[in-house]
Amino acid sequence: MLNKRLRALWKPALYHGWGRKKRFFEGWYYKVVSLDEKHAFAFIPGIAMDENGKQQAFVQVLDGKKLTTAYHKYSGDDFIAQPKTHDVLVGKNNFTAKYIELELPNIKGKLVFENTQPWPSSWYSPGIMGPFSFAPRMQCYHGILSMDHAMSGSLEIDGETIDFTGGRGYTEKDWGHSFPEGYIWMQSNHFSEAGISIKASVAKIPWMGTSFVGFIAGVWIKDKLYQFTTYNFTKMRQCAVNTTEVTICLENPKHKLEITAHREEATELAAPIGGFMDARIEESMTARLDVKLTHKKTGKVILEDTATSAGLEVAGKHELLLT
Repeated sequence: MLNKRLRALWKPALYHGWGRKKRFFEGWYYKVVSLDEKHAFAFIPGIAMDENGKQQAFVQVLDGKKLTTAYHKYSGDDFIAQPKTHDVLVGKNNFTAKYIELELPNIKGKLVFENTQPWPSSWYSPGIMGPFSFAPRMQCYHGILSMDHAMSGSLEIDGETIDFTGGRGYTEKDWGHSFPEGYIWMQSNHFSEAGISIKASVAKIPWMGTSFVGFIAGVWIKDKLYQFTTYNFTKMRQCAVNTTEVTICLENPKHKLEITAHREEATELAAPIGGFMDARIEESMTARLDVKLTHKKTGKVILEDTATSAGLEVAGKHELLLT
């Protein structure tokens, strides 16, 4: 059991719940968007354990265009994870780093992922959490399996065959016991050119009797990752929210990142609290992100573009994050 936990510590994609019996959740988030952007789905498999040890596996489905969700419940025994590679079964549904295979009541098929781009990992900084990966008893941990990848395959959804070949995908995950009491999350890999992706989140993070506002953001441009994180000397210069927009500005020693997210209608999703999926959040998959990345010393604009088919969540007490 210890070996499984240690292996997962340095490989965020793996299951982290070995030996856990209560007050724990783990979920993977697969975002898939068709080539013409007419179809956008999020598939979220996982397992949840409440404080009394009741366990439930699930596959949650978000249709970002139709603004509908479905939550498919399974027994905890229907959740099977491999210890050495990211390979998870929930019932007859198989989720890996390279493909997903679905056998849900109204969705069947297989999608294959090509040229996945995980967040870099090292022995001292495992994935996007960096050194916080080693911090004990955090409310929620996070991982990026792929900032951007191509897809092939199709899904039969409500009797209609939808071809995702040539589309783009993104995969991340969370584990712990609860989502933060207030957070902002946004992501898109649909810019005017392929090979560009952005993910950014800001959250109120309780830890060891205190709390702090933490943030993690990355801009992936043609195989280069620009990182803006709490642990790499990044400062948050602005965080503002109103009914139509979310604005975030982050600066590290070399670069400045400015994002304006244009909010769209959102759909309710189940989210973890105390290990079980009893909380509710709202997510849009049709937001737009105006993104500007600048080299501070030279003033050179590295990226200035608008991303579409963006995921956006403004959840809980987001007023705790504002600057």
